[in-house]
Amino acid sequence: MIDIGIVGGSGYTGGELLRLLANHPEAKVVAVTSRKLAGKPVSSVHPHLQSVCDLNFEAPSAREIAERCDVVFTAVPHGTAMDWVPELLDAGAKVIDLSSDYRLPVEVFEATYKTRHRAPRDSVFGMTELHPEVASAKLVGNPGCYPTGATLAVAPLASAGLVERVVYDSKSGISGAGVEPTETSHYPNMAENVIPYKLTTHRHVPEIKQELGRLSPGVKVCFTPHVFPGIRGILTTAHVFVREEAVDTIQDRDAVMRIYREFYKKAHFVRMPAAVPKLSSVRGSNFCDISFEAEKGSDRLVVISAIDNLVKGASGQAIQNMNLMAGLDERTGLWFPGMAP
Repeated sequence: MIDIGIVGGSGYTGGELLRLLANHPEAKVVAVTSRKLAGKPVSSVHPHLQSVCDLNFEAPSAREIAERCDVVFTAVPHGTAMDWVPELLDAGAKVIDLSSDYRLPVEVFEATYKTRHRAPRDSVFGMTELHPEVASAKLVGNPGCYPTGATLAVAPLASAGLVERVVYDSKSGISGAGVEPTETSHYPNMAENVIPYKLTTHRHVPEIKQELGRLSPGVKVCFTPHVFPGIRGILTTAHVFVREEAVDTIQDRDAVMRIYREFYKKAHFVRMPAAVPKLSSVRGSNFCDISFEAEKGSDRLVVISAIDNLVKGASGQAIQNMNLMAGLDERTGLWFPGMAP
């Protein structure tokens, strides 16, 4: 049995880790931290976990939690994980960081988040479909929710050398903004509305550029996020403009499907439905559903992906990483469908 610690268990991603791990056959959560809630029952903050999780929040040191745990998830705000991760690693724990602190090279992180990285460590970007080396990692930087759906949508095409430029339009449920209310999560602002924000400067763009650039150097990426008045899910529309020599290829649906099937032949959580993906098909699950359609006589291929931002976009993907790091099948504890309707 894998003993699990969760640093920062009071937010949405911490609560989702607890929900998913409650039925994991090979893992047991033994410690959940929150300095401001220390001593209070976890279920007092996450009432849906009553009778499922009987732990109290704690405030141990990094070394103390590492000595009790095989794997530690850091589900803390950006810029905070770096205060925990080095000591957790030095004390022998494997770490999966759900913040941004270990997703990017130091210089890119500092330029993106406008803060100095106080504790750089070697890490693996935790998208198992693109990084099988997760299996041997001690530290994994769990991808952001937007980059997960966006990158998986286009990675096969980039790997095949077809892509010239991608223009992303992503729409996320309100839970992506976190527990604390913001302008884009306050009900009167969101009801019957869709709000675009960070139109050209969203901090997740470097992750998308990093991953697609690894597969196809020089590919151009444009990204604009929106928030819609739902709780969970990210629906991403990728307008993929292909190289001149690839126009005929994308007009052949079977040829494009073969590219996706071959690239994702070992990716259990990527599905290719015949119809346009629905958020209700993936909500609550770790699946990413992808479909595509070429514009006739054009260099544009429209690719749609759907994920649950709290599962495949955060906590589920983190557990998928943990499974590989622990030598388990990546589906362990995650193989269940979405909550349709």
